[in-house]
Amino acid sequence: MFKTPLCDLFGIEYPIILGGMLWVGKADLTAAVSEAGGLGIMGAGGMRIDEIESEIAMIKEKTQKPFGVNIPLVRPDSEEMINTCIENGASIITTSSGSPKKFTRMIQGRGCRVIHVIANVKFAKKSEEAGVDAVAAEGYEAGGHNGHDEITTMALIPQVSSAVHIPVIAAGGISDGNGLVAALALGAQGVQMGTRFLATHESAAHEKYKHAVIQMADDETSVTGRTTIGPTRAIKNKLTDMIVDAEKGGATPEELFELIGEGRSIKACIEGDCEEGSMYCGQIGGHIKDLKSAKQVVEDVMTEAKSAITSLQAYL
Repeated sequence: MFKTPLCDLFGIEYPIILGGMLWVGKADLTAAVSEAGGLGIMGAGGMRIDEIESEIAMIKEKTQKPFGVNIPLVRPDSEEMINTCIENGASIITTSSGSPKKFTRMIQGRGCRVIHVIANVKFAKKSEEAGVDAVAAEGYEAGGHNGHDEITTMALIPQVSSAVHIPVIAAGGISDGNGLVAALALGAQGVQMGTRFLATHESAAHEKYKHAVIQMADDETSVTGRTTIGPTRAIKNKLTDMIVDAEKGGATPEELFELIGEGRSIKACIEGDCEEGSMYCGQIGGHIKDLKSAKQVVEDVMTEAKSAITSLQAYL
C-alpha cells in the first residue's frame, strides 16, 4: 500500500521526502530518513564545498540507500555544488530558487534524478519542459521562503497535477499520515515534509528551536517580506516583530536584508536564540507536539495513512 511510481523512480520504499532545510538537514537527518525507507535530502544551501563533501561522506557511512541534496540555484557556485554532490554519491539533486533548465540534462546525463521546487502551475510546466523528473509543489503553508502567489497546498496540488505529466510531490502543511492520504487524493505521488522532520532527534536544529516548534500554537507563524525581499514564514518572535515594524515604516529591501541577514538563521538554528533568530517553520508546527526519531516519524506516517484509509471506507 502507498507504493507510488515515485517510489520506483527514486528507489525508495515510501513516498516520503525530507525537505532540504538550511542548517537543519545535515548528514544525521538525511541518512536517517533514507534508512527508514523515505528519501533523505540534505540542505546544502549554507555549506561550503568541503562541507558538502564531508557531510555526504557521513551520510554514506550511515546508509547505503538513495539520498539527495538540495541546491539553491541562486548560489553563484551552484554548478560546482552539483558536481561535488554527484561525484560524492548523491543520486537525486533537488533544485530551487532559479531555473532548472541549465543543469537538468547534465545532472541526468550523469545518472542522477532531478526534482525542482515550484509554487505555481506556470513554473511546474516550465520545469517539465526543462526535463526534470518530478516537481515538489510547495504551498504557502510551508516554512521558510515561499511563493509570491500565496497559493495554498490544497489549491496548488490538484492544479499542478492536472497541468503536468511528471510526478508531483506535495509540500507545505503536511506532517502525518492524514496529510499523505490527502496529498495522494489531490493527485500527488508523494509528500515532502520539513517542519515535522525539524522536530526530530537527528535534526541539526538547536534543542531550543525544536522545542519552540512543539510548543507553538496554530497561529504562531508570521509571514514577512511579501512586498520586498519575498515572503518568508517563521515562528513569531522579537525578530519577526522587528521586521514587521520595519516594513510598516517603509524599509527598503536593502535595509531588510541588513536586518535579517544569514546570521539570523544561524542564531536560531545553531545558537538557540529563539527571540532574535529566524526560526523557519510551517503552519503545521502547531500540530506537532513531540520530538521523535526520523524513523519513528516515517513509520507513524505510514501507520496513520493506513488507518485513515480504513476510516474513510466507512463512508463509502
